[in-house]
Amino acid sequence: MRTSASTFAQGVDFSLYVIAGISIFFLIGITIVMLFFVFRYNKKRNPVASNIEGSHKLEIIWTAVPTLLVMVMFYYGWMGYKPLRTVPAGALEVTAYGQMWKFSFEYPDGRLTDSLVVPIGKPVKINLVSRDVLHSLFIPAFRMKEDMVPGKNNFLWFEATEKGRFDILCAEYCGQLHSYMLSSVTVLDEAGYNQWLATASSISEEHPGLTLLKQNACLTCHSQDGSKIIGPSFKGVFGKTEIVESEGVEREIVIDEAYISRSIKQPNADVVKGYLKGLMVSYEAVLSDEQISQITDYIKTLK
Repeated sequence: MRTSASTFAQGVDFSLYVIAGISIFFLIGITIVMLFFVFRYNKKRNPVASNIEGSHKLEIIWTAVPTLLVMVMFYYGWMGYKPLRTVPAGALEVTAYGQMWKFSFEYPDGRLTDSLVVPIGKPVKINLVSRDVLHSLFIPAFRMKEDMVPGKNNFLWFEATEKGRFDILCAEYCGQLHSYMLSSVTVLDEAGYNQWLATASSISEEHPGLTLLKQNACLTCHSQDGSKIIGPSFKGVFGKTEIVESEGVEREIVIDEAYISRSIKQPNADVVKGYLKGLMVSYEAVLSDEQISQITDYIKTLK
């Protein structure tokens, strides 16, 4: 039995069972009838075909019955869907950001986290924002899935009914590391949630450049230990001489402040030889010059 941890789980599951049950019934029924007719009326048993007249009664039945069944499926589907779009007043609002390849969550007090923490028994509205391409926030235990479309406002809401930690996945293929786009939602009792809110975020103790790298999913593609992922590692890269490809022409450059800034704003302008173009989107509208400077300062520390 799958984990059911939200008030919507029962309605979504029941709709699925109704639709699946009707589909399986007719799959088996139609297959049996088809096999019966193939055996009973094959050419060896009936070498001469009979002149079969039409039947208005049968035509009415096979039109009316499927129509009624479709309406039954629509009813249960609608009854399960309608509450998903009706958010109760006073719901806790959290903004979820999706980007290649990471989820992050911003709370009303401005704190930004890599995973979602919510109180049990309280409605929570998640405003969905994509920073680059199409993503889909999927919480299997809550039976919740909604697309995060660039430039479009969307949301989902839920009320958790069980304490614990539950997976969050991206259910829309969004690039090479789509399968690595994982997070979680932790459901706490009211006291535990209030305690979590009261604790200072440990992220504030980090270098501001590292904080920005985490917030913008840069470490998904760029390592800090010298290992190769999708993009060059940050370790020891500052001041290093590299061969880059610019409009099909190779040239030698030094990785300095100007190059890092240009690569963040125009990631396909000067790509280090051996790495693919087109995998990184521009962060010119996301990061300010001051923030880029903070990222550069942090990269300098990775000797």
